[in-house]
Amino acid sequence: MIAHLWSHLDRALSEALGIPLQVQSRQPVGGGSINTTYRLEYQGAKGKQAFFVKLNRPSRVDMFAAEAEGLGVIAASHTIRVPQPILWGSHDQHSYLVLEYLDLSGRGSPQAGAQLGYDLAAMHQVQGSRFGWHRDNTIGSTPQINTWREDWVTFYRQHRLGYQLGLARRYGGTWQNQAQFVMEHLEIFFQDYQPPPALVHGDLWGGNYGFLPDDTPVIFDPAVYFGDPETDLAMTRLFGGFPPEFYQAYDQVRPPQSGWRERLPLYQLYHLLNHLNLFGSGYLAQVIQTVEHCYHVIQARGRDRVIGEG
Repeated sequence: MIAHLWSHLDRALSEALGIPLQVQSRQPVGGGSINTTYRLEYQGAKGKQAFFVKLNRPSRVDMFAAEAEGLGVIAASHTIRVPQPILWGSHDQHSYLVLEYLDLSGRGSPQAGAQLGYDLAAMHQVQGSRFGWHRDNTIGSTPQINTWREDWVTFYRQHRLGYQLGLARRYGGTWQNQAQFVMEHLEIFFQDYQPPPALVHGDLWGGNYGFLPDDTPVIFDPAVYFGDPETDLAMTRLFGGFPPEFYQAYDQVRPPQSGWRERLPLYQLYHLLNHLNLFGSGYLAQVIQTVEHCYHVIQARGRDRVIGEG
């Protein structure tokens, strides 16, 4: 069946680029847990050209279409480099997404790390009028709901924490009562902060960026929407992998806002819940710890308010 897919892609790429292509090699590429990936190399009128291909089940075609559109939105911002989407669709037993192949063998110097921070901050300066996006996409392979909302707290409560907590109901425990308490008191975290609806990557962990040989930063595998820029920064700190120069440069463009440290675990909770729902109970202890932390922040804020009023 995959031979039919390769023939289809050979023809589709030639048509999309408007030049005949002669396949040179097809090599599997490791590193992903959701899709099967390949590097395709062709010989054409412009010399050798390489492409990066993601494959999945036919039912995943909307996931690839949303990813391609998200890459296009970031590219159109002219702020940070992303791989260009070439074509996407489904054929026989596969859905596919074809991207330009980028050589991410750059060494990632301190200057490159700083440039990544500057570029991401520039992307976060691109603002919309509401929170969300015109279509849903995925976070990993989990549906990510992006229905437009005027209010960030409502959006984050309903379409981020609420959705993931609904999926996590199978994991019982008193922590879910605490999580519901956090959901009901989210406004506590935003008493002195009104985030802008900024263009965010949505899934910016250490495995979703790299550097070209000339050290140009590149981000990929987005789950874009318009949300609080702090959500991207929270994800960068969840699993590590970002140099100090990145944060120093970012902060020069967008200085940290009051209360960001308290919101950090609140935003990381969304991704931890997603990992729990995707990969199982190995993430449960970290989810519980983060829920308890947010719960105690709210309680402490409540006591401070009562004392202040007294």
